[in-house]
Amino acid sequence: MAMALQVTRDVLAHLADAAARAHPRECCGILFGQGERISQARDTANVHATPETHFEIDPQALIDAHRAARSGGPEVLGYFHSHPDSPARPSATDRAMATGDGRIWAIHGANGVTFWRDRANLFEPLSYEAIDG
Repeated sequence: MAMALQVTRDVLAHLADAAARAHPRECCGILFGQGERISQARDTANVHATPETHFEIDPQALIDAHRAARSGGPEVLGYFHSHPDSPARPSATDRAMATGDGRIWAIHGANGVTFWRDRANLFEPLSYEAIDG
């Protein structure tokens, strides 16, 4: 069995706060850390034309995050977004947007937060444990 993802309590609180602040629009951002440990979440602008039902992370924020990681900054582990009034599971839109790159997706929904691994043609649910940061 795969080891559970480790997520700091600060990150979990950040995801809930970002979702609440963006409501009724979807929030989005980037997850950082190392290996299977998520230690930072950074909000980005949702640049999608219909942010009430879709998200698109600001491309410049992604470029900057990957550039910083190559220069010794925190590793980009994945992405997060919210489903303002829907369950925290990948939607048909999420599945259509997924690239199968193996990154982690956190989804904050009406029932809390869930974590997923973006695999080719599917999202694999991930268990996680909350840890001190």
